[in-house]
Formats: sequence, structure tokens, C-alpha cells
Amino acid sequence: MSTYDPYDIWKTPLGFQAKQLYNRHPWAGLGPAAILTVFDTFVNNRMRIGYRRQEYPIVRATAALCLLNRYEKRGHPHLLAYAGRHLNWLVEHSFRGYSSYCWGLGFSYGAGPTVVYDANTPLSTMTPYVLEALVRYTVMTREERFHFAIESTFQFFDRDLQVMAEDRESMATSYGPFLDRIVINAVSYTMYSLALALPYVSGQPKQRVQEKIGKLYRYIQKAQRPDGSWLYSPQGRSFIDCFHSCIVLKNVFKTNLVRPLPGAEDLIAAGYAYVKSAFFDEQRGLFRRFSLTNKPGIVRFDLYDNAEVLNLANLLGDRDFGVRLLDSIRAEFCRGLDVYSQIDVSGIRRNRNTLRWAVLPFLHAVSQMI
Repeated sequence: MSTYDPYDIWKTPLGFQAKQLYNRHPWAGLGPAAILTVFDTFVNNRMRIGYRRQEYPIVRATAALCLLNRYEKRGHPHLLAYAGRHLNWLVEHSFRGYSSYCWGLGFSYGAGPTVVYDANTPLSTMTPYVLEALVRYTVMTREERFHFAIESTFQFFDRDLQVMAEDRESMATSYGPFLDRIVINAVSYTMYSLALALPYVSGQPKQRVQEKIGKLYRYIQKAQRPDGSWLYSPQGRSFIDCFHSCIVLKNVFKTNLVRPLPGAEDLIAAGYAYVKSAFFDEQRGLFRRFSLTNKPGIVRFDLYDNAEVLNLANLLGDRDFGVRLLDSIRAEFCRGLDVYSQIDVSGIRRNRNTLRWAVLPFLHAVSQMI
């Protein structure tokens, strides 16, 4: 399950320094960042000199979810057994130094001028995939062997994440386990994770957690713009992109299944209409990256955006559109058994078989369809 990654260049010491320079001083850092981007995209994309394959918790978790989807459709016991092996690995590789089970990127990542997550920082955006796989495996097998991990992971969302903003009716939680930043999709992940794990948690004031879920949802609801979109963050010079918009929508949809949210149907309808109108390229049959950007880029189409739209179409029952999108993804991103994660501005496919970004999200969406 180890894999190269589109982020490999920024994981190198030189790449990390260049990215942080850009984060702190955009004009000074633009040149070094552009040089490294060109080198990674046009020179080193296939050779990957100086990069190394790495295991990512989200890859293991998404692989388990794919296997569980296939088990639901096929019923073959070996699919369930392999999903269990991934979950065992995840429990054994929970990030150290925290009181609860939690997972993150596994590499240092600079998210802004003053916010840096080291390789051992758990994140509210990575941990939910493990939690969902643990819960789904427990439901399917009726086994209790992962109950302790579910309850521990619940504590990460309930206690380790910080409150970044709160009033009488709404609240926003942190991205990582410290006072860092407000990100709308991270708030939605926390909301969904609390709702998903709560039935498996004993000895907790469930009414308090239910109220917290409602306040997180209300923050998301209030942050939705009149056109149905969300800024990635209400702080700083933000952007609107496709796959994070889909993540907010899927988390609201899945939370609403287990804990009804007032007005969720209207919120989802407006958001999904925005995604299909603002990002879809009719000529290519694919979804673009941004409707509002805050920096230049050389990626024209990204598999992650299209995988998350495909997943959302599956959830919302938009099957005809999902089939049409799947055909476009296969035609544009797939060659034989190889899957590419990006198409650059010159129309060339890049980042072959990079599992984290975004082959596994794509396979997860497909595993629900066939």
C-alpha cells in the first residue's frame, strides 16, 4: 500500500522550505515554488528521483471501505478479512503521543504563515476515514473487537480538537489538536464523526454531544453563501474548490442519515447545484479545480475533484449523471490498469497510480457502483 504522491516535491527539505517561503512571503516565494513545480511536473514526474514511497493512513482506511463496499455487494468472506487486516494496521499505527486513537497525513505540512503540522499531527480531515471504516466493519460483522478504537477515536473529536469560534447557536472546531484555523470541510468532518461514533460510546453525556453536532451544523449552514458555495475557510484570502465543496456536502448528507439536521435537504440541493454549474466542463465531461482561486496553478483537471463528485452523485442518487461522469473519468484519467491523478494545462496526464491523491478516492466511488 505504499505509494508515491503528488505532494512528494513539497515533502523534501527544499520543497518544504520553498512552500513556507511562499506561505509567508508570496511574492518572494513565487519564483522558487514555480521552479519546483515545473521540475516536478515536467522533468521528474515519471522518474521521481529523490522521492520515496510512503504508507498513508487514509489509503489504508479507504481501501478498507472499498473492500466493505464490495463485500456488501458480493458477500465474499475474503473481502471482509482483508478489510480487517487494514483496520488492524491502522490501530497499530495510530499516531503516538495523544490520549486517543487518531491519524494524520504522515508528513510535515505547512498550511499557512504560522500553521505547520508535523508528520505526527493527527487531523480532523484524515481520522474520519478510519473511524468510518471501523464503524462499518463493526456493523457488518457484529464483532466488538474494534469498539475500543471507535470510542477512543470519538474522544479525539470530542476532546482533543479545539473550539475556534462559538456563540449561542453555532461553533467551529480546529483542523488539528491545537488552536490553528477554521476550515469548513474540517468542521463538517467533526460533525459527521461525532454523529457516527456516538451510538458506540458509553458513559458520555449524549445530550451535550447532540447539541455540539447541531452547533457545528449551524456553523456550516451559516457559512453557506447565497449561491450554495462555501469558501474553503472564512479566514484569510480563501478559495472555492470542487472536492472540498463535495466533502462538505457528503458529510452533511451522511450526518443527516444518523442525526436529522433541519434544512439539510435544501442546503445539499443548493450546494450540489452550485458544484454542477460552477465546476463542470461540458466539453470534456470533467470537473475543474476552482471556481475562485487564490494562487496560480498548472493543473487543468484533478482526479480528486471528479472522484468526490462521483461519490456525491452516488450518495444523492444521481445515477445517470454518475455513469456519465465515470465514463469521462475512465477516458481521461485511465490507461489500461494505470490511473493518473492530474491532467496539466498542456493536456498531459501526470502522477500515475498515486494512491492517496486520488486513486483510492476514485476506486471508493466506483466500488459503490459496480
